Amino acid sequence: MTERPERSTSRRERPAKPALTREGIIATAVALMQAEGLEKVTMRRLAQELDTGPASLYVYVANTAELHAAVLDELLGEVELGPAEAEAEGQGGGGGGGGWREGLTRVLASYTDMLFEHPALARSALTARPSGKHYLRLLERLLALLDEGGVPRTQAAWGVDVLLLFATATAAEHSTRSQAPEAADEWDALTRAVHGAPAQTHPHLNILAGSLLSGSPEDRMTWCVQMLINGIAHTPTPAPEPSHHPDHPNHPNHPDQREEQT
Repeated sequence: MTERPERSTSRRERPAKPALTREGIIATAVALMQAEGLEKVTMRRLAQELDTGPASLYVYVANTAELHAAVLDELLGEVELGPAEAEAEGQGGGGGGGGWREGLTRVLASYTDMLFEHPALARSALTARPSGKHYLRLLERLLALLDEGGVPRTQAAWGVDVLLLFATATAAEHSTRSQAPEAADEWDALTRAVHGAPAQTHPHLNILAGSLLSGSPEDRMTWCVQMLINGIAHTPTPAPEPSHHPDHPNHPNHPDQREEQT
């Protein structure tokens, strides 16, 4: 007697898949990046991980660039902001030990360390435009520290962009180099070339060869941040142009501006 085949499970009897949410998609993207690298975080690969079609994801995330920016924003939650976090909980704030300059250095060092753990994300961060809560939290803390130091507001606003660009580029450069198998050989070749430059043709390079390659990465990072802070604090910006966004109070078509013109 022929055995009857086992009854297949109908779709109605299968457990329902969890509903898609933007938060769930981003969390899965972060886990995928940590397991396989940012290069694998594509809409198609993410759809496979979530057992759905790529088209379903576009309802929540416009494209891969926005997805990578959202992944970056999620990891920005790991950046240590110092006393600002205590202040948010009603425990007081301020620049903490060392003052506002040291506070800025610590925040940017934490930001760089986070990116250093994810080289591909560090490179992506050079062009990514995150806009989530963790990025806004980071901006708020940097602006608060600059304000604590008495830096004029417009200079602080422009300066934050420079500080983050420097920290991002530093992380992208060093994390990428650390992955290159020939990095040590390239450094040795550069060292020999700099120290071997003849004084007759390269007098300044010959004199400063030791200084050019001196200092630990941490010391150089700290010096660069302090140098940038000094420039931000003492370099006035040109008069800012009105925002092109119609909702901005300085825009000519904003109701407040129209009332002043009448």
